[in-house]
Amino acid sequence: MQQRGEGSERESEREGERERKRERETDRKRQRERKREKERERERERERERERERERERERY
Repeated sequence: MQQRGEGSERESEREGERERKRERETDRKRQRERKREKERERERERERERERERERERERY
């Protein structure tokens, strides 16, 4: 009887470990997604800046 209790305890420990691993993976994915989003935002900002430069150039001539 004692062994069965220990076995299920170890099993639930492993399950908890898997759960934490899954959470870490999800967090990493979210961080990568946020990073990519910020990068895209910066790229759009640079594009708008270039566009403004072109406008200024056109106005000079």
